[in-house]
Amino acid sequence: MIRFIHTSDIHLGKPFGRFPEDVRARLRQSRQDSLDTLAQVARSQCASHILLAGDTFDAETPARTVLRHAMNAMADAADVTWVLMPGNHDHLKAAEIWDVLRRDAPVNVVLALEPSPLPLVEGAFCLPAPCTSRNPGRDLTEWYDACATGDAIRIGLAHGSIRDFRSVDEMGGESGAVIAPDRAKRAELDYLAFGDWHGRIEVASNTWYSGTPEADSFKPHQPSGVLSVEIKERGAPAKVLQVETGKIDWTTLSIDLLAGDNGAEQLRAALPDLRCRRRTMIDIRPTGQLGLGARAALEQAVHDTAPDFMWCDYDLSGLGTAHDAGDLDHIDDRGAVRDAAEALAKAADTGDEVAAAALTRLFSYAMEDK
Repeated sequence: MIRFIHTSDIHLGKPFGRFPEDVRARLRQSRQDSLDTLAQVARSQCASHILLAGDTFDAETPARTVLRHAMNAMADAADVTWVLMPGNHDHLKAAEIWDVLRRDAPVNVVLALEPSPLPLVEGAFCLPAPCTSRNPGRDLTEWYDACATGDAIRIGLAHGSIRDFRSVDEMGGESGAVIAPDRAKRAELDYLAFGDWHGRIEVASNTWYSGTPEADSFKPHQPSGVLSVEIKERGAPAKVLQVETGKIDWTTLSIDLLAGDNGAEQLRAALPDLRCRRRTMIDIRPTGQLGLGARAALEQAVHDTAPDFMWCDYDLSGLGTAHDAGDLDHIDDRGAVRDAAEALAKAADTGDEVAAAALTRLFSYAMEDK
């Protein structure tokens, strides 16, 4: 019997360049801290091994501190064996990573750098398919089919897509490698542990993408986490338990509004609890239509609540602006300002988001003066 943790795509050292430096630092630290979380989950599940199915590191040449901090965290969990396999970000040609790890890895870290059976415990083998380059362009798991391991439990470890996504797909796959989705059946595997897609997916009862232990985008994945897997014997069904591990929430908040709605009130009702906001990345995306006053109030509500969150952004491009002569009269009833308001209103009616935002701002300024 073997119990292990299946995870992937930690992307240690990921720069998160689109965010402010304080947010980037917290996101990078959360990924480093995920190693401690993995060890805790392994202990709670009585798992002897943690299998990392590629992209443990984000770059081909990570900072030396990234490598050292990772090794120190794994060494600190000396009661667990860590199995690291190259993915497409930290592939075999990223020699700096693997040369350093060959030299400095603690004794409880096993490097799965060859396509050959790797003993885990007595009666159980891992069959790794390490990525040879950023885009291998072929199915690196083909060798499983002809690999004989006797009566031992067979666990495949692979990194790539089961569909040919030429760019980053909706689930976060990146490698471009196409792997036969029925590889577990073809190779008589007891379990096939995939990495590459950043969302957790059950391909078959014994074939899973683990997703990431910490989310890294607003894509609509399952909650970030890992898989705890138990296999009692060769040919026995794998018992798979999904364990949530994410400490930072990435939330896309969609609100569909109608022209008479109080958008600000609906926003406040839909926001996460106060206690969660400091660890929440939120992207607010209202749709539908609001009047000028309600739209201005919604923007102010977003502005007021933004500091509660670890990071907050909003996009009003999907929100139409309803207005009438009365709204324009609030801005001005004659003269150049009224002419500008009417021109902006006409443009906003054609879907011009810049004009709609400008009209809303003009309306807000006018109301402040009244």
